[in-house]
Amino acid sequence: MELPASARIPALVIDKVSKRALEQLDQVEKFVQDRCLPADVIYSKQLGRDHKVRFSTVPKILDDLKAEARQQGLWNLFLAKGHYAEGGGFSNLEYALMAEQLGQSYIASETMNCSAPDTGNMEVLAKFGNSPQKAKWLAPLLDGKIRSAFLMTEPDVASSDARNIKFQISKEGNEYVLNGSKWWSSGAGDPRCELYIVMGKTDAENPNPYQQQSVILVPARTPGITVHRMLSVFGYDDAPHGHGHISFDNVRIPAENIVLGEGRGFEIIQGRLGPGRIHHAMRCLGAAERALDLVLARIHEPTKKPFGKMLHEQGSVLEKVAQARIDIDSSRLIVLNAALKIDNGNAKLALKEIAEAKILVPNILGRILDFAIQVYGGAGVSQDTPLAYMWANARTMRIVDGPDEVHQAQLGRLEARRAEGVRERLRKIKALEATLAAQYKVQLTDALSLEWTSETKPKL
Repeated sequence: MELPASARIPALVIDKVSKRALEQLDQVEKFVQDRCLPADVIYSKQLGRDHKVRFSTVPKILDDLKAEARQQGLWNLFLAKGHYAEGGGFSNLEYALMAEQLGQSYIASETMNCSAPDTGNMEVLAKFGNSPQKAKWLAPLLDGKIRSAFLMTEPDVASSDARNIKFQISKEGNEYVLNGSKWWSSGAGDPRCELYIVMGKTDAENPNPYQQQSVILVPARTPGITVHRMLSVFGYDDAPHGHGHISFDNVRIPAENIVLGEGRGFEIIQGRLGPGRIHHAMRCLGAAERALDLVLARIHEPTKKPFGKMLHEQGSVLEKVAQARIDIDSSRLIVLNAALKIDNGNAKLALKEIAEAKILVPNILGRILDFAIQVYGGAGVSQDTPLAYMWANARTMRIVDGPDEVHQAQLGRLEARRAEGVRERLRKIKALEATLAAQYKVQLTDALSLEWTSETKPKL
């Protein structure tokens, strides 16, 4: 019999998890295993295949499970200590352990009101919204009565660099007028979506490119908004959630809907995306664990005997199982370290650790899912297993909230800033080497130049 989740926490962090969080973690795991995983298929069947139906209804089983989860106190677990009174009151580290459990099921996060993009949007409102904005939008989101979408990415520019965003937000009297297009607006297809959180430019001529953008709250059914289509992800439509392609034509929004003030967009978005990135990594770990579970189940099926041996008797299979175990456990430490760094400061102070988790974990998940698909053969790419859809989601994680390359470049720059200190340390070592060489009459050869020139000194 497997140990409960609270007994599987890495020893390095177990002393930082409260007794209440340990109990909640086991409760989350039980709810996911006993209620959500069996309901995933039912949820899909209730959605059906008709496109219009899929984006106009919410499966009843989801509402039933949400009511059940809320009754058990499994609600808004993601809002970390100090942000909002109605959050779970757990640390980022504690929520990371719970989010891993949520990542095993399609619907578990939403049953507990912990699903994106609402989580990030609620964090924006909790951290940066004023009292009227919180009363109008945050309260019903926390209550699970409405859903929201986040509109940042644009079809005509390289949105991985948010400075490129062209969406116009122009002040006219007591209103802002919005013009432009957005896509990959996750959550926009949901019939319960009532709020768009939109990033655009209020001051395109500002010499500081990080003060040109602002964030504004837009009621989803405002005149002038057109939802053109829902984009598919490797053929999946992610209904009823959806990823909208949306245009704005002279959409008028009250000036009081601006968040924090003009020119604060970058500050707000960085505050949103940091926790969002780590939440994705947390859930990816749960998906990786589920994929490995499915592998273990498959390789012990007595009817699967390629070349006269069961799959678990094939050496190459066991080697990959072992590697998957190592990859998951090491990735978990990266994720928990990032969560702990946020707890000890904030997301801005944990940029390096968040980037490491954001790059590593989706890649690890993709490799484990690829292995699982190979083990299942034809069944692995069909609707008979969840693996194909899990792989599509995992591959997408390498793009959302900033592609791998952006985070790698940022991480590389952070690491390169250590060069001067490294070279100084090496110079001291070389000087000590020379002293020892003279003492012991040893001839040294030195091909390493440690002096700075105008060409080699880093310009960071």
